[in-house]
Amino acid sequence: MTDVEEEFERKSGKFGPARNAMDRFINSIELIAAFFIGIVAADIFISVLLRYFFSTSIPDSYDFGRMLLSILIFWGIAATSYRGAHITVDLVWSSSGPRGKRWIDVFATLVLLFVVAVHTVMLFVKVRDTYNSNIETADLGLPTWPFFAVAWAGDVSAVLLIAIRTWRLVFHPEDIGTPVVKSVE
Repeated sequence: MTDVEEEFERKSGKFGPARNAMDRFINSIELIAAFFIGIVAADIFISVLLRYFFSTSIPDSYDFGRMLLSILIFWGIAATSYRGAHITVDLVWSSSGPRGKRWIDVFATLVLLFVVAVHTVMLFVKVRDTYNSNIETADLGLPTWPFFAVAWAGDVSAVLLIAIRTWRLVFHPEDIGTPVVKSVE
């Protein structure tokens, strides 16, 4: 691949194969988030089929669904935190020059890092309290703390990815891909 093609891919939002261990880590977090989307979709689909066609349900389907959804949300936060491809509207940023945009990005990412780090600490307290309380699901009597722990791991991953994004914004801004906004046709 030529330098021109590589620069085009970087600016077009195509990140291509992982170039180093940090990129592989980022890609693995995104794959884990995608895996949980599949699990939640399968749980909902199977539950609806069983209820509609067989008038039965998966034991603890409601508990599994809500706990898997919380896991999905936290791993989704991790996946979107690094890429910065979530929906944003910022008139100040869009009217700033390249240097101003970079400093706004650094400041916003530092604020996000602080907020998510505090949230991660508080979620750990929730995991610990759930473990100590021996809370179980209604039908099968399974402990719920492992689900909370997996959600907390997603929050920890979000903190790590936001820290990596902050590091790259400050020291290696060329490693941050620019997401492409595409119109719907």
